[in-house]
Amino acid sequence: MVTFKEQLGAWRRVIFALFLRELQSKFNDKLGLGWAFFQPFLFIFALSYARSLISGSTVHSMPILLFMLIGMLYIQSFLTSMGPVAGAIKKNKPLFAFRQVQPIAAVLTALLMEFSIKVGALVLLVLTLYLLDIDVRMDNPLLLIYLFILLWIFSGAVALLFGIAATYLPEIDKIKMFIQRPMFFISCVFFSLQDVPERYWPYLTWNPMVHFIELSRYATYTSYGSAGVSLSFVTSVTLILLFFGLALYHLTWKKVLAR
Repeated sequence: MVTFKEQLGAWRRVIFALFLRELQSKFNDKLGLGWAFFQPFLFIFALSYARSLISGSTVHSMPILLFMLIGMLYIQSFLTSMGPVAGAIKKNKPLFAFRQVQPIAAVLTALLMEFSIKVGALVLLVLTLYLLDIDVRMDNPLLLIYLFILLWIFSGAVALLFGIAATYLPEIDKIKMFIQRPMFFISCVFFSLQDVPERYWPYLTWNPMVHFIELSRYATYTSYGSAGVSLSFVTSVTLILLFFGLALYHLTWKKVLAR
């Protein structure tokens, strides 16, 4: 009889081995791991400069660089996790011949990899803001940490649903790309929800990413405001998607191995 402690130990070893494998395959070029940090870093600074030419140095009392940093970091965290995490089941399918390796382990490994990269990029960006003597404050750090962790649970749940669906219907990847493309423009990355007339808010607030981004800006600068967004909405949506993702995996994981 295998104990629960032994099962956890086996899972830890499998996920660690898959993590090292993913790390080696993902950063085997000359730039290596550094590019994963500098790519979002350069992208955010370029877009922040372009946005500052339009609206000045602040957006609703928040420095433009911090405003864009939160928006770009959150949307990139969601979009970049969708590809590797959703494709982890298909990518690691030959490894499922080993009894210890299960599809959920591959999904968790890919999610952990993307999370680690984004945390590293975030630390680098915050350090750069400090060195540039830009006023960076966190009025509600607990809310900010909660939203960032909740974002990754949300991203993992959505990616798990797409990953399982793609094993049955490969064309689902095209639908995923179709959904991802407009996310940059409807998630309040480049603009604030407060800049949009209130009568148009229902056309944007159905998107959980709007709530994640705007609430994170509010957690950083409470003077920014949180009009039109709801913490309970993103929490409820995340828990519902996580429940359906895990339930679908529980019902189909043996069939996924057979496909």
